[in-house]
Amino acid sequence: MAHSIDPGTRPYAPEAVAAKPDIDAGGFFAVDMRVGRVTEVEDFPEARKPAWKLTVDFGPVLGSLRTSAQITNYDRDELVGRLVVGAVNLGRKRIAGFESHFLVLGALEADGTVRLLAVDDDVPVGSVVA
Repeated sequence: MAHSIDPGTRPYAPEAVAAKPDIDAGGFFAVDMRVGRVTEVEDFPEARKPAWKLTVDFGPVLGSLRTSAQITNYDRDELVGRLVVGAVNLGRKRIAGFESHFLVLGALEADGTVRLLAVDDDVPVGSVVA
């Protein structure tokens, strides 16, 4: 199912989304999830759906990576400086001419609105998520 935000329906209501099939632990542990700090938020008028372009600092090993995210429910001021969780080894993807380097993670509300995962403020950028 492609992610979309639809305030008229509840495609992601917990009671409406079936469980995904089991995977082995290796499949899960193959995803490199890291803590990063949002350093820049830019408009993304070329995107088909409202989105921001984010630059996130993932620390000394990965450095700064960019992504686009349909999280315009957050103001720019709420995002800059915030810690986020990103899946950083899923490959690069072109979105409306923009190269996205990672996937920022969040929980989906029933209508598809993304609520970013919260990380304690004292977690260092670059930390591995287990």
